[in-house]
Amino acid sequence: MTSAAGKTTPPAVPLAALTALGIVYGDLGTSPLYTMQTVVAALGGTSPAAGALGSLSLIFWTLLITISVKYCLFVMRADNQGEGGILALMSLVGMSDWKRGAYLGAAMGLLGAALIYGDGVITPSISVLSALEGVNVATTALKPMILPLALLILVVLFLVQRFGTATIGRAFGPIMLVWFVAIGVLGLGGVIRHPVVLEAVNPLFGIRLLVSSGPGAFLLLGGVFLCATGGEALYADMGHIGRFPIQLAWYGVVLPSLLLSYAGQAGLLIDGQAAKGANPFFLLAPGWAVIPLVVMATLATIIASQAIITGSFSMTRQAMQLGWLPGFDIRQTSADVYGQIYVPVINLLMAVGALGITLAFQSSARLAGAYGAAVSTTMVLTTLLLFRAMHVTWRWPLWIVVPVATLFLIVDGGFFLANLAKIADGGWIPLTLGFAIFGVMITWRTGVQAMRDKLSSLSESTDDFLAELRTNKVVRAPGVAVYLTRGGNRIPQYVKEFVHNMGSMHSTVIILSLQFEEQPRVLDERCTVSPIVDGLTHVTLRYGFVEVPNIPAALEGLDACGDRRARENAVFFGTRDVVLTDRHSPFGRFRVGLFSFLHKNSVRLIDRFNLPPERTVEISRLVKL
Repeated sequence: MTSAAGKTTPPAVPLAALTALGIVYGDLGTSPLYTMQTVVAALGGTSPAAGALGSLSLIFWTLLITISVKYCLFVMRADNQGEGGILALMSLVGMSDWKRGAYLGAAMGLLGAALIYGDGVITPSISVLSALEGVNVATTALKPMILPLALLILVVLFLVQRFGTATIGRAFGPIMLVWFVAIGVLGLGGVIRHPVVLEAVNPLFGIRLLVSSGPGAFLLLGGVFLCATGGEALYADMGHIGRFPIQLAWYGVVLPSLLLSYAGQAGLLIDGQAAKGANPFFLLAPGWAVIPLVVMATLATIIASQAIITGSFSMTRQAMQLGWLPGFDIRQTSADVYGQIYVPVINLLMAVGALGITLAFQSSARLAGAYGAAVSTTMVLTTLLLFRAMHVTWRWPLWIVVPVATLFLIVDGGFFLANLAKIADGGWIPLTLGFAIFGVMITWRTGVQAMRDKLSSLSESTDDFLAELRTNKVVRAPGVAVYLTRGGNRIPQYVKEFVHNMGSMHSTVIILSLQFEEQPRVLDERCTVSPIVDGLTHVTLRYGFVEVPNIPAALEGLDACGDRRARENAVFFGTRDVVLTDRHSPFGRFRVGLFSFLHKNSVRLIDRFNLPPERTVEISRLVKL
């Protein structure tokens, strides 16, 4: 379906677009369940007609500017070899290193990624609860069952992630297609009964509503913003599906269905059918169709959570390969499509967060206050990085860049300010979680660099070691040894120490350096071989930040590893450092403790690099920071 560069072949485009409905558009596609309900609660004493047309106008132009133009046309153009997400954008614009001149850009990218995790634990909760609460339109007898059912559905959702994106997408895509057709048809009925809603394409209705609302305009915008909360996940999931199928699904299916649904709900507001506190979405359906619609909405909201979960997996891999997070166990779930992965630790943490928030808030109305604060911040950060991409990377003239970026910033900034009002109502939860993850990223990157500097300062002379090898002062044992390192040294210190302690060295030794590039995939020469002395060779393997290294496979056919039998019996060596706190550490006792915990619990070499357990040796070192 998807090539190595993240592009989809033409015959597979319709199928990929169908898969996009199940993976990418669940969040955006289920926003009609709670968006208009939240807006109605914010309208206060506004007249029904003015409130309906103004709200619909705001929603229409939000979907048009933020999703149709900003994300589908501009942000998704900023793909990094087919990969999307704010970390890929950060790398594309050359701001993915923690050093002078790049601190601000790196901080924006990292914070944006961390905040997506924060909002990601809320998306499943509010989606599932809002769907199940629709049963209240038909009967209140089942109300006590809503919370237990929501918890059960969330548990099942996170359990099925291990089966992979392809399996889930094939199952969810057709369901979401039926969902979009259904909400479009229901909305069309409302539009036919109230054709006056078509006047909402005039942006003046939305502007007038904001002006007349006074301070309540921020509360209103906070509700309107819920219609666009899946935009960032759309970009993050681009590496799984490809740009064109996602765009095709949006313009051909998703956007028309959403606009019809919102327009139909606005028609109910005009004739007063949707009282304050009621959900106009379910009121669109005839009485006999409410229960089937609740069932379909529940399935759709389960799928809605898929976009943010899949996007979180992608961001985790990118952050890990770029050196911002410790190593996690990453499982490839498809033999055909490279971008489809499963990260058990992230899946577990998101499951715990979603279940905890569901228990704490217990209703979608209460959760609406916590939803959107984090993702609106990420959207602002994405626009700022997009400005650099347009001006520096694409070299567009400022007379084009400035008006485009200004338009996006006005819209994003308005929603950002509106969502700040939600902080006291629960918005602090995803923000706090996001800033905590941001702190973990910075601590990990700084700790790794501090550890490398420490080990480098303790390094012995390489010339003396090479002299011993050349004069045959080191006993050579038969066999092949591969020493792994991510540093730049041709001969790491631990190799010299190990050889001195053992009193011997294998007859064939490879110093293997792993180098992760600031691009998704390495498309040119992956392997570089540099002989050092007889029997000792330095090999560099280059990988992109979305690739999962398989070292034994990469060494196949390498002459430096000897014949086939020697390669099959090679012994792999790596380090397992134990980080201790130095009493006078400038790094800080708390940060050293956090870094030590992360380092201790990071994935082992055999899991991260697919090494054979029976032929892998980990050498422990004590490092004081």
